[in-house]
Formats: sequence, structure tokens, C-alpha cells
Amino acid sequence: MQVQINSDRNIQADERLAEFVRETLHTKLSRFADHVTRIEVHLSDENGSTKHEGNDKRCLLEARPEGMEPIAITEHAATVGQAVTGAADKLQRKLSSAVGKLRDKQTRAGSPDFSEPALADEPLDEVS
Repeated sequence: MQVQINSDRNIQADERLAEFVRETLHTKLSRFADHVTRIEVHLSDENGSTKHEGNDKRCLLEARPEGMEPIAITEHAATVGQAVTGAADKLQRKLSSAVGKLRDKQTRAGSPDFSEPALADEPLDEVS
């Protein structure tokens, strides 16, 4: 699972932040490694450097699962770390649901039809 990290000019994306993001995503999403080819991380400070209060740090995660449309979620928080952790939690729940639905669909497609066969050639017993 490849992780691509992008940030706006208001967030200093150094190696320490990149390692935190990769470690958090790996911890939360490692069970989906066979299903997800890439995760794009977009970090931004919506208020820029003018305000330092409120939930203005945004983490947008976009997962690219195989055989499915991309899944995107957004989390706002007071710090970048909280935004990344919250977004990873949301994405974990979303992927769990999506992969579960895909497995159910594949299971149903491969299961035999359990309806009764038509008995057209057998005579009906008449009751007198």
C-alpha cells in the first residue's frame, strides 16, 4: 500500500510528520493492504497562519481500493496529528464496510440457487 502525502503551504511537511502519517495509516489500515493500492493524504490549514484556534486543520484521505471507486473522507481537528488520527479511524470504518459489502456480493454471486426445481415431468397425484 503506497502512501502519498501532500500539504499546503501553511503546514510544514517534514520527515517526522510523514513518518507519523505513514505509521498511523499502517497501524489502522494494515488489514486492507491486499485491497488498497494507494492512499493519498492531503493536509491543510484552512485558516492559514492568521488564526490558531478552532478545528482548522484538515486531513483528507483518498483510498484507491482495487476494483472499486476511490473512497474519500475528511476530518477537521485542532492539530494535524488529531486530524490524521481521526481521518484514519473514519477511513478504517469506511473500508471495513466497503470491503465487507464486496465480499458479500462475491459470496452471493458464487453461491448456488437454493430454489426448488420445477417438477414439470412428474405426474400429480389426484385425490379422490
